[in-house]
Amino acid sequence: MMARLSISLANQNDEWLKQQVINEEFTSKSEAVNYLIKQARERDAYHEYVQMKIDRGLKSGFSTKTKEELLEEIKSRLNV
Repeated sequence: MMARLSISLANQNDEWLKQQVINEEFTSKSEAVNYLIKQARERDAYHEYVQMKIDRGLKSGFSTKTKEELLEEIKSRLNV
């Protein structure tokens, strides 16, 4: 079941949505809005994942290895 929602759009946003339907990018303005929301949610999830990786890296401390040593270590882990 889908929720129904009435929203107001700026004229330029409404025109953009209409153009997407005319260009057959989407079958309706509702489909376009749902797609855009899905993209925003996926972007948020990705940003949370990246932030978690950054936080984990910062907590692990700083390395004294050279760039070459780090690259060699990564390659050995990947069996390259």
